[in-house]
Amino acid sequence: MTLFVSQSSASVSPVSTGETLKLYIDGAFVDPLAGETFANINPATGALLNQVARGESADIELAVHAAKRSFEAGSWAKLPMKARCQKLRDLGDRILARRDALAMAETLDTGKPLSESLNGDIPRAAQNFHFFAEAAAQLSEECFTVDRMERHFSVREPLGVVGLITPWNLPLYLASWKIAPALVMGNSIVLKPAEWTPTTATLLAEIFQEAEIPPGVFNVVHGFGTAGSGEALTRHPEVKAISFTGETVTGKTIMKAAADSLKKISFELGGKGATVIFEDADLPNAIETAVKAAFRNQGQICLAGSRLFVQRSVLAEVLPQVLKQVASIPVGDPLQPETRMGSLISAEHYEKVMRYIELGRQEGQLLAGGTRLTQPDALAKGYFLEPTVFINLSPQSALCQEEIFGPVLPIIAFDTEEEAIHLVNDTPYGLSASVWSQDVNRCHRLSQEIRAGILWMNCWFARDLRTPFGGMKASGMGREGGRYALEFFSEFKTVCYRYQ
Repeated sequence: MTLFVSQSSASVSPVSTGETLKLYIDGAFVDPLAGETFANINPATGALLNQVARGESADIELAVHAAKRSFEAGSWAKLPMKARCQKLRDLGDRILARRDALAMAETLDTGKPLSESLNGDIPRAAQNFHFFAEAAAQLSEECFTVDRMERHFSVREPLGVVGLITPWNLPLYLASWKIAPALVMGNSIVLKPAEWTPTTATLLAEIFQEAEIPPGVFNVVHGFGTAGSGEALTRHPEVKAISFTGETVTGKTIMKAAADSLKKISFELGGKGATVIFEDADLPNAIETAVKAAFRNQGQICLAGSRLFVQRSVLAEVLPQVLKQVASIPVGDPLQPETRMGSLISAEHYEKVMRYIELGRQEGQLLAGGTRLTQPDALAKGYFLEPTVFINLSPQSALCQEEIFGPVLPIIAFDTEEEAIHLVNDTPYGLSASVWSQDVNRCHRLSQEIRAGILWMNCWFARDLRTPFGGMKASGMGREGGRYALEFFSEFKTVCYRYQ
């Protein structure tokens, strides 16, 4: 099953075979048992992209059975670590070889600018496979010697069948962030991608098939969450772990569903990230980065700087510069190279974001945006929204407390360092924050006082894949990245040797 022709340029549109995106189970593309499909819509045009196989609990049963059979057969799990690492490097290389087609598919599914898919999401997905191949190759086993006659070894073993549930905002990138460590540790995988963005998961299954990964090691079941394939995956007793990235309410539901079978769980959930600009900051750099942090990927990033706190003494200087930069963001056709903001993901999500904007109009002052873009005519059927800025909102407003996941930025003034710390922490979430100050001591103090899993000092979105990634409070539990992901997708076993 080939979905897209080979391309030498990202400007060439992918060519569909007209086939429904199928499930990938036990090394083959198959129809769902119930024969049902759902529509996949291009959010930038409102046009139908393709039909997608709607997996249900019976299809999850088949996928889990295939994964368990492959795991027990050992064709993947019992490969030497070196061989699995080589396969991961090969998968990363194959992703790069198909970068153009994958990037185009990602943009058509999500509405994000093609430049971001081409230069960001797809290369970083390949990097995840390359990175975890290197990281796993460096794993060592521990040995504790009591005396010459007794030694204790600590070793890692795979869990078995693991379930991965991935989001729609960075589909392939965040799927690979889970697939690569789960795979290299010897597990068999059932992936449930977000229903709004199914295409690159299917293309990745093609890559796995071409790379001759043993049947059953990697399975993809499309479908929905509640009462669908997602819920069935979380409840299945043979699934030993669930790794989920998405919004907090869904995380709570998964946690309840997974409790009966005592699965391991790892959640990267919602965020309400803060950008904090002090009066002594490098203001041009801070302002430019704050705007990027708020509106990159249409604000649909868990690490977005979705609240901007500015010290009152420089607010009059910062505010017009923020508005100037916001007004200059090119919003429009995601396939055009100059576009920096595309469409929101769906009609449903657009309506959600607009409800927050209407609330903001009632509670604060709208300074920019807030309007759907319908001109030129080519944008009329898409879900394009102007980057939106509010001021004079209460810090307790829903716009300052809840994850909007859209291009909406409230700006809040503060006076003291203590007040800034309180405002940043005064939200249910604790994923990320970015602090801008040239006072090293202040940065150090805030790094200890802010309750978030990721803190950037005079930067934003800088990542090292070796470091732990995750949030505090309602932003999740557990950590991904580096050895933390490798440990999650494995079991520790201690073996004691006593010699005669």
